[in-house]
Amino acid sequence: MLRRLAGLLSLVTVVFLAGCGAPGGPVTATPEEVSQLATAIKALGPQVDPEEAERAARVAYAQARNLAIEYEIEDPPLVHNSKVNMGLKPRGLCYHWAKDMEWRLRDERFETLELHRAIANADNPFRIEHSTAIISARGDTFDQGIVLDPWRKGGALFWDEVADDTRYAWVRRDIVMEQKRRRREAEAALEG
Repeated sequence: MLRRLAGLLSLVTVVFLAGCGAPGGPVTATPEEVSQLATAIKALGPQVDPEEAERAARVAYAQARNLAIEYEIEDPPLVHNSKVNMGLKPRGLCYHWAKDMEWRLRDERFETLELHRAIANADNPFRIEHSTAIISARGDTFDQGIVLDPWRKGGALFWDEVADDTRYAWVRRDIVMEQKRRRREAEAALEG
């Protein structure tokens, strides 16, 4: 009972801090939005197939909308996170969005594009850890790609070049996971 009350208090606090406005339900991308993302993906390099870039843009926007429906998004991201953590919603934490976006795009089996995962704030105790999917030209590193982040706007796809996304300092997911593993091992060694 005390745990449930603490969760409810957390939800009320987040609602207060996030404001009362909800995202307004699933967003359908305009043709101009899809075209702008496709143009940005094509610009990742001369080796990028224009058809793959256009398909990736269409799929990314459609997946963001589909996930917003699947995750039952009705609130701003932090409010929705609280509901997921309290068991009131099925999914919708940032890593859910990142994983599901990455895997849907992987289903396309692109030959000239590559997918990556990144995490920000993993070592910052004052900020919430955040995950995203990134698309790049095949062979390029994640930091040469484009962030595909539907969590940030509650189901409306946010995208930008990794280098221009000043809100987050992205680190490759595998590096973050290795750092976490080493930290757990060091903590276990101290306890044992």
